[in-house]
Amino acid sequence: MFIGHFGVAFAAKPLAPRTSLAVLLLSAQLIDLLWPMFLLLGLKHVRVDPGNTAVTLLEFYDYPITHSLAGALAWAFGLASLVHPWTRDRTAALVAGALVASHWFLDLTVHGPDLPLWPGGPKYGLGLWNSLAATATLEAVLFAAGITLYFRATSARGTRRHLALWSLISFLLLIQMGNFFGPPPPNVSAIAWVGMAQWLLIAWAAWADRAPPARKYVVSN
Repeated sequence: MFIGHFGVAFAAKPLAPRTSLAVLLLSAQLIDLLWPMFLLLGLKHVRVDPGNTAVTLLEFYDYPITHSLAGALAWAFGLASLVHPWTRDRTAALVAGALVASHWFLDLTVHGPDLPLWPGGPKYGLGLWNSLAATATLEAVLFAAGITLYFRATSARGTRRHLALWSLISFLLLIQMGNFFGPPPPNVSAIAWVGMAQWLLIAWAAWADRAPPARKYVVSN
């Protein structure tokens, strides 16, 4: 799952209206932001398998540090513990932690049985990735609902900010289309470095949230 996670992050804005969009996106995608780091360090493993499912070309066979339920809950607690003293907002911390944990449960719907409850524990997954149409529908519904809720919770704050946000939204959709229909990655190292590039999306969200409003000109007679 990709844009579905971002959709849930956008949808959380009404729950934490003072929280930066960058923090919300970081929280929802934290597990997948950490995953490529551990992959580069050799602490996780994945295989490129074009026939694995109808959607993903990857076989995730070893990633309990982030993608076990226990791991996800630990990262959720850790991030919430950082957000609270930084923002001095208990609601922001709770929402951030919940978004981190939500990643595992959303992944559970699409992954095959490769998500462990704890490192070495039983693995689960409902396997929606076996249907491209079902996966695309779920992702689209989550993303569209999230965008709708986000804009309902925020006031119009200038043309530049809207352009910044809509450019980010459009880019996320392009990435999703690439995930669905693009060629398989050449190797595991390429997967890791592309995954690391997701940090740029968090920076983009921070910029979009802080972009200055359009300048107003007053015409005098």
